[in-house]
This record gives sequence, C-alpha cells and structure tokens, in this order.
Amino acid sequence: MERREEQPGAAGAGAAPALDFTVENVEKALHQLYYDPNIENKNLAQKWLMQAQVSPQAWHFSWQLLQPDKVPEIQYFGASALHIKISRYWSDIPTDQYESLKAQLFTQITRFASGSKIVLTRLCVALASLALSMMPDAWPCAVADMVRLFQAEDSPVDGQGRCLALLELLTVLPEEFQTSRLPQYRKGLVRTSLAVECGAVFPLLEQLLQQPSSPSCVRQKVLKCFSSWVQLEVPLQDCEALIQAAFAALQDSELFDSSVEAIVNAISQPDAQRALLDQVEHWQSFLALVNMIMFCTGIPGHYPVNETTSSLTLTFWYTLQDDILSFEAEKQAVYQQVYRPVYFQLVDVLLHKAQFPSDEEYGFWSSDEKEQFRIYRVDISDTLMYVYEMLGAELLSNLYDKLGRLLTSSEEPYSWQHTEALLYGFQSIAETIDVNYSDVVPGLIGLIPRISISNVQLADTVMFTIGALSEWLADHPVMINSVLPLVLHALGNPELSVSSVSTLKKICRECKYDLPPYAANIVAVSQDVLMKQIHKTSQCMWLMQALGFLLSALQVEEILKNLHSLISPYIQQLEKLAEEIPNPSNKLAIVHILGLLSNLFTTLDISHHEDDHEGPELRKLPVPQGPNPVVVVLQQVFQLIQKVLSKWLNDAQVVEAVCAIFEKSVKTLLDDFAPMVPQLCEMLGRMYSTIPQASALDLTRQLVHIFAHEPAHFPPIEALFLLVTSVTLTLFQQGPRDHPDIVDSFMQLLAQALKRKPDLFLCERLDVKAVFQCAVLALKFPEAPTVKASCGFFTELLPRCGEVESVGKVVQEDGRMLLIAVLEAIGGQASRSLMDCFADILFALNKHCFSLLSMWIKEALQPPGFPSARLSPEQKDTFSQQILRERVNKRRVKEMVKEFTLLCRGLHGTDYTADY
Repeated sequence: MERREEQPGAAGAGAAPALDFTVENVEKALHQLYYDPNIENKNLAQKWLMQAQVSPQAWHFSWQLLQPDKVPEIQYFGASALHIKISRYWSDIPTDQYESLKAQLFTQITRFASGSKIVLTRLCVALASLALSMMPDAWPCAVADMVRLFQAEDSPVDGQGRCLALLELLTVLPEEFQTSRLPQYRKGLVRTSLAVECGAVFPLLEQLLQQPSSPSCVRQKVLKCFSSWVQLEVPLQDCEALIQAAFAALQDSELFDSSVEAIVNAISQPDAQRALLDQVEHWQSFLALVNMIMFCTGIPGHYPVNETTSSLTLTFWYTLQDDILSFEAEKQAVYQQVYRPVYFQLVDVLLHKAQFPSDEEYGFWSSDEKEQFRIYRVDISDTLMYVYEMLGAELLSNLYDKLGRLLTSSEEPYSWQHTEALLYGFQSIAETIDVNYSDVVPGLIGLIPRISISNVQLADTVMFTIGALSEWLADHPVMINSVLPLVLHALGNPELSVSSVSTLKKICRECKYDLPPYAANIVAVSQDVLMKQIHKTSQCMWLMQALGFLLSALQVEEILKNLHSLISPYIQQLEKLAEEIPNPSNKLAIVHILGLLSNLFTTLDISHHEDDHEGPELRKLPVPQGPNPVVVVLQQVFQLIQKVLSKWLNDAQVVEAVCAIFEKSVKTLLDDFAPMVPQLCEMLGRMYSTIPQASALDLTRQLVHIFAHEPAHFPPIEALFLLVTSVTLTLFQQGPRDHPDIVDSFMQLLAQALKRKPDLFLCERLDVKAVFQCAVLALKFPEAPTVKASCGFFTELLPRCGEVESVGKVVQEDGRMLLIAVLEAIGGQASRSLMDCFADILFALNKHCFSLLSMWIKEALQPPGFPSARLSPEQKDTFSQQILRERVNKRRVKEMVKEFTLLCRGLHGTDYTADY
C-alpha cells in the first residue's frame, strides 16, 4: 500500500479506474462500498479508498469530508484518513505546519463533542498520534495542554460534552501509544514523558470520580480512562488515591464492572503486585484485597447473562502467581504457604463459574451468549492450566477426590453440571500437561463409566477428557476397554460429532499397537455411521484418518480385508457417479468420496514412517514383503479414477481431489509407492496437457522430490517434467496473469527439480532460456506467494551456473534482465515484505556470477530515476559497492536491501519503518 504515495495517478479502482482522489470521487466510492449490492464493486471501491487514504490528496479531502452536512460514515472516513496520514507519514509533514494541524484537530474534536461518537473517537486517535509524534521536544506538555484547552470556559460546547470529549482523548492516548509504530528509542522517551504527564491527568480523574455532581456517564468514562493509563505501568503510589476512589465506586451498581477492571488493571501491573507482596508486614491487608478480587471472580450469576465482572479478574491471578514464583526459594516458600490455599479456593470458584446453567435457563440464551460463555470457559481452562504450575499433582488429586465423592455419594442426587465442571477442570490440565505419572488417572478412568450421561454438554466433556488421556491409555492398554465402548457409542450421536470423532482419532493414533483386538468392532461402527451420514464432511475425514491409523498396525491380509469392506460401497457409488452427466450434486458426492479415500491413505502407513523419529524402542511390526495394501487398492481403482477425471477435467475441485489422493499416498508411502510411478506420470501428463491446473504440478513436484534420483524412475519423471514445462511455457505465451497459482506451483516444481535432480535441466528438449524468461516475468506478479516461489527458483538456479552448461549460458545472456527486475522490485514495485527474497537473488548472483554482476549492476543503476526518482547517484553507487563487497554474509545483504528499498520509497528514517 505504501508505494502508492508517490503514484497518485495509478489509483485504479472504484467504478471508474484511475479516478483522481477528489472529495466527490471519495464520496462516490464510499457510497459504492456501503450500498452497492455487487460484491465485486464493493471490493474495488475498498481497494481504491485504501489508496486514497494514503495519497497526498488525503490532506485536502479529509477536512472537507468532516463538514457538518456530511453523514457520519463519510465523516468517519475523513477522520480515519487523517489518522493514517499522521501515524504513518509523519515525516511528510513540514515542521512549520505542526501547530496549525494541532489547532485544526482541536477545533474538530470540540465540534464533534456533541456529534457522532465514532467520528469523535477517530479524531481523538488522530490527535493522540500527533501528540506522540511531537512529544517530548515539539510538544513537551501535550497532556496538560489538552486538559487546559478543554476546560476553557469560552467553548461553545456544554461542560459535560467537553468533559466527555477530553476523557475520550485521554483514554485513547495510552492505547495509541501501545500500538504506535514509534522506533524503540522514541518509545522510551515518550513513555517517560507520559509518566510525568500523569500528574496532569490523575488529579482531574480523582476530582471527577469523587464529585457528587458528576453524572454516571462521566464517572464511567473516568474509570475507563484510568484503566487505560495504568497499563503504562504507572507506580502504585502515583495512583493510590484513584484506586481508593475506584473502591468507593464499587458501591454503585452501574460502575461496578468498570471499577473492578480499573482496580485489577492497576494492581496487575508487573511491578505493582511485587511492591504489594514485598510489604511483608502488611500481608494481611494484601490478602484482604486478594479475597475481594476472589469475590469478584466468583460473583454470583452466570457469565455473560447475569454478570460480566468475573472475566475481568483472570489476569490478576496470572500475574500474582508469576510474582510469587519469581521470588527466591526461601521467600517463595513463605508465600506458597499463604497463597496455596487461596489458589485451591480459586480452582473451586472457577469450576463453579464454569458450570452450565439449568437446561431450561440455557435454552433461553441467545447464540451470542452461548458463544461468549464458551470463550469464557476457554479462559477458565487456560487459568486452571496455569494454576497447575503452582499447585502441581495435588490439584489433580483434589479434583479426583471431589469427583469420586460426587459419583459415589448415595445421600443426594448430583447435578450433571457439577460433574461436567470437575471433568472439564481435569481435561483442561490433561490436554497440555503430561499426566502419565499421575496416580489418580487410573481411578478417573475407572470412574468415567459410572457417570450417568444424560446431557450433550456432559457427554462432550467426557469425550474430550478421554481424548486428553489417550497418551496415558497407550501406556496402560489394559484400561482401553473401560472407555472405548463409550466412544464408539457416542459416534452414533450427531450432537457429539466433533468430540467423539476427535477422541477416536486420538486413541487410534496413540494406541494403535494395542487396538488389533478391537479393530473389527471399530471398523464396523465407523462404517455404519459413515453409511448413515451422521457426521459432517470434516468429521467424516477425521474418521477416515482414525481408521488409517488403526489399520496401520494390522497384518497385511487383515488390512486388505478391512479396506475391501470399508471402501467397496464408495467404489460402487463412484462407478455409478462416473456414468452420470456432470452436475453440481454429483460433483459434491465425487469430491466427498475422493476426500474420504485420500484421508484414509494419509495415515495408513504400514512402514511406520511417522514413527521413525521416536527411537529404536518402538514396538515395530515386521515390515511385510509384497505390495503395499494402499498400492493394491490404488491400482484397483486407477481406471475408475481416470474415468471420473475424463468427465471432470475442467473442474479444478475434482482434479484437486484426485491429485490429493495420490499426493497423500506418495507422502505417506514414500518408496512403497514406486510401482505406481509410471502410470501416475502418464495420467498426470494427459491431465495437464488437456487443462493445466496447479494441483497437477504440485503432485509432479512430490514425484520429483521422492523418485527423480532413482535411475529406474528417472525416464517417466523426466518425460512428465518436460511435458508440463512445455505446456506451461505455452501458457506463458498466451498470457499467464490469470493463473498465478499455476505459475507459483510451476516455479516451486522447477526449484525442486534443481535441488533434487539438476540432470532434469540437461535435457536438450528443455528450453532453459524460455524457462528463465518466464521466471523473470513471474517476479513481477502482484501475488506474494508467486513472487516468493520465483525467487526460490532463481536461488536454486544461480548456484548451478558452473555445473549445468545450459544454465551458465542463459545466465550469461539474460542475467542482466533478471538483475533489472530485482532492482525494480526493490525500487518500489514489490511489497516490502518480499525484500528478503530479492536479497537472496542478489546474494546468489554475487556469489556465483561475481564478474558479471559487477559489470551489470553499474550499468543498470546508471539511468537517472532508476530504480527510483528519490535516489541520488551517490546512494546508488554506495549500494552497488556494498553489495559487491558482501559475498559471505547473507544477513548483511538483507539489511542493505532493506535500507535501500526504504530510500527508494522515501521512507528511510520515518516512524513508519519502526516495526520493519
């Protein structure tokens, strides 16, 4: 986006391309963005408006868009454009215009104090950004000035409006600081300056909060403003009076949430709690404060329907624990003694808050409330996992004892909600922490079958808990039979789709060597639910992956028998579909069946390649002799797949689904796939010649990667490589711009060929010159992945200059063209995020073609204005000398290119480059 600054005429977009960035055109584009039903037009308008916001003309039209006769959406765009110009292009603003810009913003904020709130906030953010850029030198007392200006009596706006506008400005200032692009050294200076300016803010906030006449909306805003400022790590003693005022505000039910948030933020700052904990003689007072926050965490009611306070306190518990665990051993032991009971109480409180409401009450919740509650429970889960660091194994014992008492007590019937919450706590910890050593897990596994599952939420949590314990089950296979029947039973319930299928997949992956006795049953149940179409597509795919893991551990005859019964119904269905005339519904069915097969083959690995990294102690089965079962099946269905393809060759989704089957199989089987190589190469060649598609190139790349270096497979792979190259070169002649995905995949294929088998470039039938020129063209594509892939090709090609004659020849003849394309990209034609890739090409040129580069680079940089009008001849000369000197350190070359591209774009030394 940033490179449009110097090319306002290249705007292109909106309904009419290359429109000038005038007020009228901006308003038309905004109307198009908001009201045009055509999504294509909306996207064009949005693209054009983004360019308008960063154009030099934005300084002019922004103020006009803020006129009182404009609607808020238009005014908002004007305010946003001002913020972007100030925050990103500060260096473009002449110093003598700072004061007038500041005055204009103050005027607008005063005017919008009684206008649209969203526009007011955006203007405040713009002024905050301006203040941060001017502090501390050009505007030393920025905050004090803001306070003084808004308290002036001669303003046309009423006192409350002025007060709320000032509070909005003061609230967004620290927030803008946190997200600003200031360079690191400036950030430190501004932070210090803001810390001093607290003196102008806090007394005002105190006064407004304690004043009986302050309306509720003002006090609410004061608390929000305080919350914003304390995140700048303000020392506790500087805001003590405000914290006390916030405590007093807890009495007001309307201000309760904002007060809790302000207090928690104030005492959760990195140094605040440590300061409080260090005052050992006042430990009881601090404990009282901790207990008050505990009350807020456990406040009665269900989040988010009856209360919204409890979630605000969770960060406090993280930071308190971090501080306690950061003390040296002796001091830590003292605090552990005081706070371990508090954290055990916290666990009880959190699990109580995590409980679902009654079924009747839950039925009345909106989908948004249910989603907020789900996210809240995830936050509780994260907190429990964190608390485990402090409480350790005792926490698991505690949860287990409670669950045991609940399930075995005959005195009173237990609620499913209570059971679910305890299991949820267990699952939260077991999912991320290794519980294999825990002595309570066997008891828990024993308790699970005793749970009376009468409810979907409870059943879901039971499933996820079993899934979280799958690694433990692999070490204790005797317990598998206690829980597997529950999982298989749950597979039949569509409401438990995600939890039951993901749990079965985990068990099949972790425990596959212990599952052969249960295999027949698992396959039968899975087949049944697949045939009844109980699960959605993605769960069906997971289920097939689970079965792939399961079958991997069986004997070959067993695998083939199971594969036959599992796949036959789908093959019959596919045969029927292959006869039908293509239409959208049978396409969906074809893609679904092909997806099921490829997901099954993804994990069906009888050679156990994926286990290789786990060490020699693995219980490996003897590697069978004879063809691999997957290859047997693929050979049986090969003709059928070709038949399907012949009817659907022009459909990218079907072609992709066919390629996925082979790609997944090749990746899993590796050398075992060898018998299929000749026929697959032939099929791919036919496919790609008829209609070129990226997925066919990706599969070709896989074959090159795994088989090209084997003499027996080289001929079919070479033939396929030459064919797809020839077809793609023809595509380039016809105009490749509509196919960035094909160009991307082609570049990756070429790079893989050079890396794995450079001999592929020795063939006389390969037009290396044409390939080189197409790759240079691909460097100029707007799509980043395509550019990256093209750069990757050149960094593989250039080191081969010496060993592959045809490569050396083409680099000598056309290397200058490559260098010019690279310099154009660095000069501003390509996104700054791609500069490392172009630096790699320069480094490779320098390392492998030094004498040529030293001649080319001086010639290329000679013409005035190339690669950017912003460069002086001296800067170009310095750059070429730096590059030519650095032939060892690639990192240095990347730094040089980054510096040079900033000079080319006029961004060098600006705040905009701070995070670059």
